[in-house]
Amino acid sequence: METRMLNPDIEGLLPDIASEIVNIDETRRTRLREIAEWIRVRAEAGEDAPMTFICTHNSRRSHISQLWAQAFAWKHELDHVRTFSGGTEATAFHPNAVDALRTCGFDIQGDSDQANPRYSVRYAFAADPIIAFSKTFGDAENPANGFAAIMTCSDADEACPFVPGAAARFSLPYEDPKKSDGSPDEVMVYHARCVQIAAEMLYLVRSVRT
Repeated sequence: METRMLNPDIEGLLPDIASEIVNIDETRRTRLREIAEWIRVRAEAGEDAPMTFICTHNSRRSHISQLWAQAFAWKHELDHVRTFSGGTEATAFHPNAVDALRTCGFDIQGDSDQANPRYSVRYAFAADPIIAFSKTFGDAENPANGFAAIMTCSDADEACPFVPGAAARFSLPYEDPKKSDGSPDEVMVYHARCVQIAAEMLYLVRSVRT
């Protein structure tokens, strides 16, 4: 069977992403393996495994997590996995997060002049694009039930101890790169967070296969 290939720049970054897996601490590895087990059980039951990544504003961490998770699930032929994102409120997919993902090799097209832009995101030529924009987790674009809710920020984690319709709920918070906005370290911080999340999503997908 032919190996599925991501966008060339993403493929080129894979060794760096894989090398970051060693930095995932055991607590987070345990959480990621729990999500992997949920995906595996759904597959064994012949069911899809939709995952909705949730943070407060659906502007940075939830989008980054969704896109890396979908890219790696597709590459590893986990075709029952589909990823989504949402917030407790809607704002906009932040341009710094968009730029960080572009730097990592995602092809992101859209009108950034809108208050809440809708972007077409491609991670592979052979895969369908993802339409990315800020929305609440209960938006009609997201699954209404049977999904895994993955909380990517501590505020949303605390605000939503119960996520309506979720078949499972997992806490996986990341530090917000927003703290670097407007600083000389902005690009570096966003890239570092992007690679960190990518490494964890790669570990998650590999764990489904082991």
